[in-house]
Amino acid sequence: MEQRLTLITLGVSNLEQSAKFYLDGLGWKATEDSSNHIIFIRMNGFLLSLYPHNELAADATVNEDRSNFRGFTLAYNVSTPAEVDRVLDFAVQAGAKLTKPAQIATWGGYSGYFSDPDGFLWEVACGTSMNP
Repeated sequence: MEQRLTLITLGVSNLEQSAKFYLDGLGWKATEDSSNHIIFIRMNGFLLSLYPHNELAADATVNEDRSNFRGFTLAYNVSTPAEVDRVLDFAVQAGAKLTKPAQIATWGGYSGYFSDPDGFLWEVACGTSMNP
């Protein structure tokens, strides 16, 4: 598995308020793939995503309780659905826990999740704006 971190998603309590802070306050620019449901901000070599905390927990199929779910995920993005499946299998073979099998995502891509030994969530995904 290649060393790669391509997307950090912050689970935010109020997307509109967070958008106002990051976009208006800090002056950062949302990508063309952003919507009123999710915001992508191109950083220096990776994407920062803002997504409602409860929806991020639901997408990762974990309990939303903030003591259980840290409110962010790391992402390993690839070019094809087949690669998503291969990386998830590889991570599980290495000792990861598969928390969500790969499937078509509500945002239009294809993704699944695994957690590392400390419970940190990694999403393995492919989608048009997120290709490495």
